[in-house]
Amino acid sequence: MDNFIFPSYLQEGDKVAIVSPSGKIDKNLLKGAQERLASWGLQSILGKHAAAASGKYAGSINQRLDDFQHAMDAPDVKAIFCSRGGYGAVHIIEQLRFEQFCKSPKWLIGFSDITALHNLFQYHGFASIHAPMARHLSVEPEDNAGTLSLRKILLGQLPTYNCAPHKLNKTGEAKGIIKGGNLAVFYGLRGTKYDIIPENTILYIEDVGERPHAIERMIYNLKLGGILERLSGLIIGQFTEYDEDLSLGKPLYEAIVDIVKEYKYPVCFDFPVGHVAQNMAIVNGAQVELTVTSKVVEIKF
Repeated sequence: MDNFIFPSYLQEGDKVAIVSPSGKIDKNLLKGAQERLASWGLQSILGKHAAAASGKYAGSINQRLDDFQHAMDAPDVKAIFCSRGGYGAVHIIEQLRFEQFCKSPKWLIGFSDITALHNLFQYHGFASIHAPMARHLSVEPEDNAGTLSLRKILLGQLPTYNCAPHKLNKTGEAKGIIKGGNLAVFYGLRGTKYDIIPENTILYIEDVGERPHAIERMIYNLKLGGILERLSGLIIGQFTEYDEDLSLGKPLYEAIVDIVKEYKYPVCFDFPVGHVAQNMAIVNGAQVELTVTSKVVEIKF
């Protein structure tokens, strides 16, 4: 799909929902997120089970499903903030219904495990925002670049990002629809109907706590499955909380370079997206221009 539906941008006084479709979260972090959203001029509504717990999850599958469906269906809610990632979103994606949502589309906001929900929304033709979640609104300072980038996008100010070059970058220019998210979650949907990467996609990937050989295996899957050859650009975000695996014979980023070296499109490394404090917001489904030179990387929405 080349033309995604963009929900309406937000205005002061709009209502947003905070729900927990994946891991459980401390209710104090939910309170902090509400305070931050209030400072943005937004009214936040907590899902009934947003602070629930069932093992590692934020409540049972039915509780998480009911909260998320209610947020999707509510005509006066303009955005859905996921409280955190973890694991569990995949439990509900097959049961969510879009009949009411189509009458009043709203922004989905989150990253990490929320990648599964981003893919679901894109499958149904809706753009969404890969960005810091409610938890991060509570713990990061007011001037955090990632959360400020989210606020600007919600208000309709699409960004241009510039970051420093990396020695492994492949220079070039590309245009396309940007998509992506957490590599392991994305990999978990390969071969399903939510595995959608059309021609001329600019793909971005990130992950946390995955061993280098596992990351290499997942990227080889994208190569052997024909995904990498149809891209127009590739953005390697932040891979964090791992130790280099000397048995690979090279660092992780150099292993990725070897996998993608045959392609002509631009590739950039170390873009600020992922499990880091500076996690810049990206509109999945947006048309962007990617420029990689020896001096700068620019992504223009």
